Amino acid sequence: MPSLFIRRFSKNNIWVVYLIALAILILALLAGISIGTLKVPIIDIIKIISAEWLPGVPLGGVDPMHSNIVFSIRLPRVLLALLVGGSLAIAGASFQGLLRNPLADPYTLGMSSGASVGAVVTLFFNISLPFLGLFTLPVLSIIGSLFTVFLVLGFARKVDRTMKVETIILTGIIFSSFLGSVISLMIALSGEELRQIIGWLLGSVSMRGWDYIFIVLPFFILGTLILMFNAKELNGMSFGEEQARHIGISVQKRKYLILIAGSTLTGAAVAVSGTIGFVGLVIPHFIRRIIGYDHSHVLPLSIIIGGAFLVVADLVSRMIISPSELPIGVITALIGAPIFAYILIKKKGG
Repeated sequence: MPSLFIRRFSKNNIWVVYLIALAILILALLAGISIGTLKVPIIDIIKIISAEWLPGVPLGGVDPMHSNIVFSIRLPRVLLALLVGGSLAIAGASFQGLLRNPLADPYTLGMSSGASVGAVVTLFFNISLPFLGLFTLPVLSIIGSLFTVFLVLGFARKVDRTMKVETIILTGIIFSSFLGSVISLMIALSGEELRQIIGWLLGSVSMRGWDYIFIVLPFFILGTLILMFNAKELNGMSFGEEQARHIGISVQKRKYLILIAGSTLTGAAVAVSGTIGFVGLVIPHFIRRIIGYDHSHVLPLSIIIGGAFLVVADLVSRMIISPSELPIGVITALIGAPIFAYILIKKKGG
């Protein structure tokens, strides 16, 4: 009966879900900008943003310090959290649809670790590629993420010709552990870079500034567009590759497109925020429980709720032991790990 209600609700009143999701996102953004060591009234936030983005709109007596805090520190921080959370959530949703398993996400498949290695190598050796400049870090992170996913799939094929999803996920966990040890080795060998690498690895969106928004935004748009254009194909592949071929889907081509898009989103997100786990696992699972399995709605809603979730997680991370901050990855792991265990037990019939 509940599942029937969910299907009816998702077909006839999906716009209600979108309105609720957008309301949650707006409230999360306003809370993320307003709440802090110095609280900024919401009316002041609206005035400051309007004055910055709509020429000719007066500030109307807003404290200049509030204006500086909002536009220089908190607004880019919450927007970056939105982009990173949305990227990880839509990547997780696409991998779960592609592999037909709720345990698949960039973290469990090893992509986050591969992207982390690419980023740490860039920081460790202070690499700056010609013509890329600021984009060197996300590009090398994406390469690390892509390289890892193809290694995982190749190794899983060697172990099990049928490429069972459980084999792929276990292989991803193995590669994550190995790549984690590579990162630990680089940390052990580092000198002055140590503080920068460790601070980045713990996961954070603090003090990143507008430059980081401009770094991640092109990859976010590209990866999201590719996945959205493949939403119907993901629906078809959710029933299995054979059934997808029967209805005319070019399975191999679509599979690689989805993996490349997901790796692009993961690599760019990891490059600007560090390793933040479980967002791509928890959010798509939550969305599917509410609206069902249609990826034309699961993907955009994952972006909205994933972004809101990470904005709230970041708010909690900086308020729970204020004035100090916890790494945002700690908050997502505290929430995500028990849910991961629950999904695993339920999947195994426990």
